[in-house]
Amino acid sequence: MASNFKSKVQKFGGTLSGMVMPNIGALIAWGIVTALFLATGYFPNEKLAELIGPTLKFLIPLLFAYTGGYNVYGRRGAVAGCVATIGVIIGSDVTMMIGGMVMGPFGAWVIKQVDKVLDGHVKPGLEMLVDNFSMGIIGAAMMVFGYMIVTPIFAGITSVLVVCVNFAMEHNILPFTPIFVVPGQVLFLNNAINHGIFTPLAIEQAAQTGKSILYLVEANGGNWAGLVLAFCVFGKGTAKKSAPGAAIIHIIGGIGEVSFPYALIRPITILGPICGSIAALFWLQLMDGGAVAAVSPGSIVALIIMSPKGKLFVNVMGYLIAAAVSFAIVAFFLIRDKTPEEELEEVQGIDMSQFVESHSAPGEEKAKVSGNTEKKAIKKVAFACDAGMGSSAMGASMLKTQLNKAGVYIDVNHVSIHQIPADIDVVVTNTNLLEAARKEAPKGTTIIEIKEFLNADEHKAIAQTIKSMME
Repeated sequence: MASNFKSKVQKFGGTLSGMVMPNIGALIAWGIVTALFLATGYFPNEKLAELIGPTLKFLIPLLFAYTGGYNVYGRRGAVAGCVATIGVIIGSDVTMMIGGMVMGPFGAWVIKQVDKVLDGHVKPGLEMLVDNFSMGIIGAAMMVFGYMIVTPIFAGITSVLVVCVNFAMEHNILPFTPIFVVPGQVLFLNNAINHGIFTPLAIEQAAQTGKSILYLVEANGGNWAGLVLAFCVFGKGTAKKSAPGAAIIHIIGGIGEVSFPYALIRPITILGPICGSIAALFWLQLMDGGAVAAVSPGSIVALIIMSPKGKLFVNVMGYLIAAAVSFAIVAFFLIRDKTPEEELEEVQGIDMSQFVESHSAPGEEKAKVSGNTEKKAIKKVAFACDAGMGSSAMGASMLKTQLNKAGVYIDVNHVSIHQIPADIDVVVTNTNLLEAARKEAPKGTTIIEIKEFLNADEHKAIAQTIKSMME
């Protein structure tokens, strides 16, 4: 029951973040233009600043709508989603992020249902005519519906959310959100929390003030950097040996998923990232810190680039404060930990020997396989994570290397766990997303579990498993 609920939460969060994550580049582009040419920017330019408003009002919501529609019904759904969204954009005085994230999938769903009704009832030779005019008629209806009916509703919702955020900041409530955010990160809901909740709200705030602290509620990775650094110094066994590599990937690369499992070794240490994030948010709120656009991935490099003029020191200090507080608290618990090193190889169900590349023979460790395990022709493998962009991209690269070493040359792609292609033969995913993979993967797909993305032995074992299935 609990795993089913978790899977549903992951799917809902994945749907939201799935509309935002693919468009992060566009948000960053808007953020750079804003940081450079706004009246308070690094190089104020009244003419170039004209790019800021229309990009935020039209381009970003339409990109969300296109992506959401595409996820529901391919390119035809994407077009329907954009047509449905333009009505709420034109009819509103506020940025329609919520409108794009709702009307995009809704418009795609409507045209999908219409196509189902028409399927088999169109005379040969008239398909294109019917397709175009059905899209035109339904699109016009949704455009008017969005403009006249939906716009006031979404505008009201957006205004209420902005008021709630401002209230939380004025009454010092916002800094306590990590009490809920950090545990969600450990459950691999980080992208859903950041890009499904905070980023849309942050865009609204940044449109008014030129920056937003909400971008740094989840994406300030200093708290997790402090945790892995504490394991580098005070950890034991293979966890200590693997922590430096995880720290580099997290701090520079911004892939938080490599840090989350360390908190599960000693669950009490999660207090470090929670308190570190709370301390950083108090500092950022006090010093009026914030970013101009989404800090994605959550690396120190992205934080520096997305810091507005005059706030670089404030934001970097927020990162360092989060790291220092988290480091101190985690170090305190690790120093007091009297567990012998040999007992730390597997704690809370996590085999920490998997963090370190060993020199054991390939295939010595067995991969956990579910679904169709029969021998078959394997052409495509998908490495899946929540958003399909961060940890899965790294995992896909490592797995492809091991497959090539084993003499297997096939496509290895990284995908969202909620958008697994129908032609995939094998899906590799993290333990926390296993239940979601079983529900989302096409029938007959082989699903292989991986506990840790940095584990070379696991990648070798998975490569050998795939090779054996092909023989």
